[in-house]
Amino acid sequence: MDELLALLRKKEKTLATAESCTGGMLGSMITAIPGSSDVYEGGVVSYSNEVKCRLLNVPEELLAVHGAVSWQVAEAMAEGVCNATGSDIGISITGIAGPGSDGTEKPVGLVYLGYCDENGITNRKLLLQGNRAEIRRETCRKAAQLIMEMLQE
Repeated sequence: MDELLALLRKKEKTLATAESCTGGMLGSMITAIPGSSDVYEGGVVSYSNEVKCRLLNVPEELLAVHGAVSWQVAEAMAEGVCNATGSDIGISITGIAGPGSDGTEKPVGLVYLGYCDENGITNRKLLLQGNRAEIRRETCRKAAQLIMEMLQE
C-alpha cells in the first residue's frame, strides 16, 4: 500500500473506496499507513443492496437484473463513491468470498472491481482461489494493483 499512496501523491490524486465482500479491509489497509489522509478521502462499506442504493446511488434495476456481484454494479459503486466523496478516483469491490455462494450459480472467488476517474469507468473480473480470508486479502491486493495500473497510463 505504501507504493500506492506514493503514486497517488505523485499524481496529486485522491482516492475513495466502496467495498462489499472485503468489508472495509482495503480502507483499513490504506489507513494503517501514517499520512494516508492526504490522499485517502474515505470509504463506504456497502454490504447490503440497500446501502449500495442509498449511499452509492446504485440503481435498484442493476441489482435486480445483474445481481450485486456483477461488473455493472461494480462500476456503479465506483462512480457512486466518487460522487459521494468528491474523490478523483473511486475503486469498488463486490464479490463472493465464501465459504458458500450467494445462492446463485456464481462461484466462490468471483469478484468484480470497479474503477472510476476523470477518464471514465471500467471494471476488472477476478476469479480467485482460497479460503474466505485469502480471497479477501488477494482482492485488496488486486484492487491496489488496478489503481496503480490506471494511474500509470
